[in-house]
Amino acid sequence: QVQLVESGGGLVQSGGSLRLSCAASGSIFSIVVMGWYRQAPGKQRELVARITSGGSTNYADSVKGRFTISRDNAKNTVYLQMNSLKPEDTGVYYCNFDVHTNSARYLEVWGQGTLVTVSS
Repeated sequence: QVQLVESGGGLVQSGGSLRLSCAASGSIFSIVVMGWYRQAPGKQRELVARITSGGSTNYADSVKGRFTISRDNAKNTVYLQMNSLKPEDTGVYYCNFDVHTNSARYLEVWGQGTLVTVSS
């Protein structure tokens, strides 16, 4: 019913920047929360940042001051601007939406993941 498509990952040198995007499509009434998670090799998936429909944000301590999450409600899209990237930011980044559908269902939806590699 709802699909997420991510884009923007890639290879960047330490200190560089990348911008991730994640767009939702399908039977969407509203998106309550949009978030980004990441999973580094051999580690558990962790929250990077999230933003509510009202614009409230929270970030992992490790990315505060470097990453910025934003959303475009008209486009059902969330962005993650990543600056001053470090090798430890390397991993697969997944978007995650809490969606109310047009059929009054509540869904948690994950994107397919996009790889971010930061070289030292």
